[in-house]
Amino acid sequence: MKVIAQIPKEDCHVTLFSWNGKYIVKIEQGLLEQTYKINAMDITGESDVYNLIENEAFMQSVRTRFDAMNESLQIAMDIF
Repeated sequence: MKVIAQIPKEDCHVTLFSWNGKYIVKIEQGLLEQTYKINAMDITGESDVYNLIENEAFMQSVRTRFDAMNESLQIAMDIF
C-alpha cells in the first residue's frame, strides 16, 4: 500500500493510499476513522480523489457520520 498524500483538515486528518487498483481514503478524527475505497477504473485520475476530499458536502457528511459514530460508541461504553 502506497501513501499518496496526508492532508490535515480543520477537524480531521485524511490519508490517501493507492493499493491494488484502488484509491483508499482514510479519514481519522480522534479514535474514530472512516475508510472509503474507490476503484481506480471508476475515476479519471488521482485529481478526482482530491476533488472528493475538497468537496464540502462530502466532508460535511463525514463530520456528521463521525458525530453519530461517537454517540454510538459513548452509548455502548456506558455499560462499563
